[in-house]
Amino acid sequence: MTDTAPRPTLEAVAARAGVSRATVSRVVNGGDGVRDILVERVRKAVEELGYVPNQAARSLVTRRHDAIAVVVAEPETRVFADPFFAHQLRGISKELTAHDNQLVLLLTEGRDDHARVGRYLAGGHVDGALVFSLHLDDPLPELIQRAGVPTVFGGRPGWSGERRGVVYVDSDNRGGARDAVRHLAGLGRTRIAHITGALDQTSAVDRLDGYRDVMVDADPRLIAEADFTPAGGERAMRELLDRCPDVDAVFAANDLTASGALRVLREAGRRVPDDVALIGFDDMLPVAEQTDPPLTTVRQDIEEMGRLMARLLLRGLDRGTPREGVGGTPSSVVLPTTLVRRASA
Repeated sequence: MTDTAPRPTLEAVAARAGVSRATVSRVVNGGDGVRDILVERVRKAVEELGYVPNQAARSLVTRRHDAIAVVVAEPETRVFADPFFAHQLRGISKELTAHDNQLVLLLTEGRDDHARVGRYLAGGHVDGALVFSLHLDDPLPELIQRAGVPTVFGGRPGWSGERRGVVYVDSDNRGGARDAVRHLAGLGRTRIAHITGALDQTSAVDRLDGYRDVMVDADPRLIAEADFTPAGGERAMRELLDRCPDVDAVFAANDLTASGALRVLREAGRRVPDDVALIGFDDMLPVAEQTDPPLTTVRQDIEEMGRLMARLLLRGLDRGTPREGVGGTPSSVVLPTTLVRRASA
């Protein structure tokens, strides 16, 4: 059995630096009122001794846990199968790590998990929450509000107009969809279909609205509902070919859906883009560049969305509120999108 050396204490740091214990505590916990020369001596002593602050004791002083809950309102199987979530989590993680905050990941499989997440947030374990992939009937916003936890949402919440002070980061889903459909129309395509995402999510509704902005008099049979998955794209594409065999273009709500539609078009003997032009949404490179042909798509900066969510929350916590941006302007952000042209359209 190996003997373990005792951890350096606050008193040991104070003795090494030649200052009081209270001075060390103020420096370690980010307090004010300590002269620069003493701050430098304390930091040098901390480094030499390898002192690590006790987080529980530090929280009593700062009232901060340096931990942020990231709540994804999706089951585990969906989160780990869809690269969208990996991109967004990567952006969040980078920003939190840069500010020495821990990420606590919470997933929801069902209603019991919603209650569990609500209890955890209300228990004071974290400083705030980042929440994304909400569905319109999701009880999480109510549970979070009840818990009193500062929150930033990923994506425009469906009820954002009804509650003041809601902070979110989103992409211009409607504008991006318009750009995609206009591009297809500009190619001379006249039977342009849309495969939607899950219509209980605002991103899917906004993209459908963007399609309708351009295709004002579109045949309703050219719209097929899916769920942002490859399997959903396959089902919807089969429906479209059955209902409208003369379809000559498809705008899919995301790249995964487009990849499923592409498989069905190939099975049906339809050439892309010669017979049917195809556009997705997201520009997730592991998907868009590896399809055959490579996928024309609408790019949204998913990782940047994650970074901005974390940045807005941390700024709000530093000021005591996540509800206002720099200079008192509203902090919600809508990022622009870009049409990326490849071989499918």
